[in-house]
Amino acid sequence: MEIALRVNGQERTGDIEPRRLLIHFIRGDLGLTGSHVGCDTTSCGACTVLLDGSPVKSCTLFAVQANGSEIKTVEGLMQDGELDPIQAAFKEEHGLQCGFCTPGMMLTAAELLDRNPSPSEDDIRWALSGNICRCTGYVNIVKAVQAAAPAKSEPVATGSEA
Repeated sequence: MEIALRVNGQERTGDIEPRRLLIHFIRGDLGLTGSHVGCDTTSCGACTVLLDGSPVKSCTLFAVQANGSEIKTVEGLMQDGELDPIQAAFKEEHGLQCGFCTPGMMLTAAELLDRNPSPSEDDIRWALSGNICRCTGYVNIVKAVQAAAPAKSEPVATGSEA
């Protein structure tokens, strides 16, 4: 079956079996290996991507179900060679250790901050509750999201300001 998606701002197509999972299409066919396969049951969140702006676990979603959609992977966070504020905050606040869960955490946090530019600690913990980290204990992940919030809500300069 032929599918067409917009992945990280780029039109992508593929001729795939209808039963091919989105995570396998993203990693295997598109070569975007930032999202990970962790559990195959939606429990861990390592495979999280943004589908039309919402976090989804791509290990239990068929690629054909995403046909015509906009997908953002962790590779799509960086813009013009600059880390997204959430990526920079994870680095600065030591919000990662092994890095396996980090892409899903970052994408979930980015969506939260797009929806709620000033989340409480409880809001952050609730948003991230579908993503499991086996290394950090979550304290620095929460700190990273808190640190990224002000930078994510700043207006982007267009160069036309006088």
